Amino acid sequence: MRAIILAAGLGLRLQQQAGEQFPKCLLPFEGVSLLERHLQLLEAAGVTEVVLALGFQPEQVDAELKRIGWPHPVETVLNTRFDLGSVLTVHCVADALTRGGDVLLMDADVLYDERVLAPLVAGDAPTNRLLIDRDFEAGDEPVKLCLRDGVPVELRKQLAVGLQYDTIGESVGFFRLNEATAKRFAQIVAGYVDSGRANLPHEEAVRDLLLERGPEFDTADVTGAPWIEIDFPNDVVRAAEEVLPQLRPVVSRVKQPTL
Repeated sequence: MRAIILAAGLGLRLQQQAGEQFPKCLLPFEGVSLLERHLQLLEAAGVTEVVLALGFQPEQVDAELKRIGWPHPVETVLNTRFDLGSVLTVHCVADALTRGGDVLLMDADVLYDERVLAPLVAGDAPTNRLLIDRDFEAGDEPVKLCLRDGVPVELRKQLAVGLQYDTIGESVGFFRLNEATAKRFAQIVAGYVDSGRANLPHEEAVRDLLLERGPEFDTADVTGAPWIEIDFPNDVVRAAEEVLPQLRPVVSRVKQPTL
């Protein structure tokens, strides 16, 4: 299983208000960056093949990788047009999507607990899986995941009037795709780029994939597990005061080489 972490964006909504400029994956909580926590949790889950999609200030992320000293190679891919949408960032990692095996597609700007990741990576069989949190704040900011009879029927911030569904929650922003689905997703993303829609968020391409192959996905409910996507300065405060105290210590399940 391979993890692709999307960490290319400018994070304008956070940077403009906070007055600082650095990749959001470098936000520290108790001295540990979001990126380091990602790597710790992935290793604990047995995932050590990581592809990191960079764009804004990649040298800072490279420096953080060296500081962390994670004992597994991290492949980095650069999107030089990171000022456009995340569709282009996903397109830049098309090789990682299509080289075989299950893929975890993950946003970098999330502080989360192992209880969020565990159901996503559970099971050895090839799987398509989504995460849903039914306890979410209403409004236009959360990306809503809607299900009908267990099948995804929508993935958007704003829902169409009259949409029929029986379950609604917030998408955590992490997706597991099996080999065939990952290759199809890469094709959909390429279609966006070729048709001049590279400025769109990659969730739009994920939405197309879900509407096309919804019955092939299962959904893990992570309601109650601590996590937060960080977009605004207030999210940083909530992450530190509300989410961080709930996180369980990370225990690696991967044996380190003996010296």
